[in-house]
Amino acid sequence: MYRHILAAVDGSPTSQRALQEAIGLARDQHAALRIVYVVDETALYNSPQFIDTTPIEDTWVQTGRDVLEQAAQQAGAAGVSAETKLLATENVGARIADVIAAEARAWPADLLVSGTHGRSGLTHLLLGSVAEGILRITPVPLLLVRGR
Repeated sequence: MYRHILAAVDGSPTSQRALQEAIGLARDQHAALRIVYVVDETALYNSPQFIDTTPIEDTWVQTGRDVLEQAAQQAGAAGVSAETKLLATENVGARIADVIAAEARAWPADLLVSGTHGRSGLTHLLLGSVAEGILRITPVPLLLVRGR
């Protein structure tokens, strides 16, 4: 039985499917649900130019807040009380997967739910996979939900 379910969302249709799965599990298991969104701040600092990244970061943070608000509303509409948390990759070299796994450990979650786009080949090489990163380091069971 799961008591604490952590759902990682990014606003994509794939993460929407994962969120719906997490909401259903939380309802069925009478579990606490925490929904997280990670702002990848380190991506801003990989630029060789010295530019003011504040407007970009502000937009990313607001997007995260919007995604979390919509996710909490969906959970509430399904009869599940959910808390939300905006996270960030604040340290150089930190990855989104690291931040999610650390939150799963710290909360502590019994189950982590995430979407996976199922990319392969060159697309996977160029974009990487947050889901794969989580899978490699998560301290708790992981439910991956396919987008299609």
